[in-house]
Amino acid sequence: MAWPISEVARMSGVTARTLRHYDDIGLLPPAWTGSSGHRHYEEHQLLRLQQVLVLRELGVGLPEIGRILAEQVDELEALRGHHRRLLAERDRLDTLAGTVSRTIAELERSRKDGATLNSINRPENLFEGVRTTQYAESLAGFPELAGEVEQHTSGWSDAEAETAHRERTAQMIRLAELMAAGSTADAEPVQAHIDAQYRALTALRTVTADEYRAIGRSCVDNARWRAAYEAIAPGLAGYQRDAIEAYAASLTG
Repeated sequence: MAWPISEVARMSGVTARTLRHYDDIGLLPPAWTGSSGHRHYEEHQLLRLQQVLVLRELGVGLPEIGRILAEQVDELEALRGHHRRLLAERDRLDTLAGTVSRTIAELERSRKDGATLNSINRPENLFEGVRTTQYAESLAGFPELAGEVEQHTSGWSDAEAETAHRERTAQMIRLAELMAAGSTADAEPVQAHIDAQYRALTALRTVTADEYRAIGRSCVDNARWRAAYEAIAPGLAGYQRDAIEAYAASLTG
């Protein structure tokens, strides 16, 4: 059975214009195109569209989605992976909703009693669910590397995870300082900074130049990564990508 583009747009909530764009960039070609030029989609294309939309919801950019779909071998296993990440995101949002609910209750109580936030029990609970996404989760587009990171960090205590998060944030701030100072992405101090990041990854497993380039591109293509960088300094995501690109070129040059 085949469905015309208008029906696929209606079922999925994606505009026909977006579906045509997905076709133009090779992400979702239709099953066939009629003599009138109208696109038609079959079951395989609907399943692929579902994967595209799921990955978009997980914050993955279109270029990275294309690479993920091109590299996957088993469609069912890929869907299982998407499902695991969606469940993790659901749990994070549940935690976040609980955090906000508790904060509302605490604020209502404090206003009634004339207290302040300083009286809240365990103030660190204010930030449950709002900390930066775990590093292994943020590498969702790189499953093998994400698996190595997850295995490496699975035994960490909350304090160790928080320390690692602070270190990553400090690295991003240092890079922002270099950018603000006018250092080009291929400048020696910037490349030394990127080298340290690369060595931290290769301590877990071998990372090829192409994989590192893909990670660099994800700093811009991945919505969560980009937001984290841009929250520190506008333009930082692109600066990190360009710095990684220059470093990767040196690995193969």
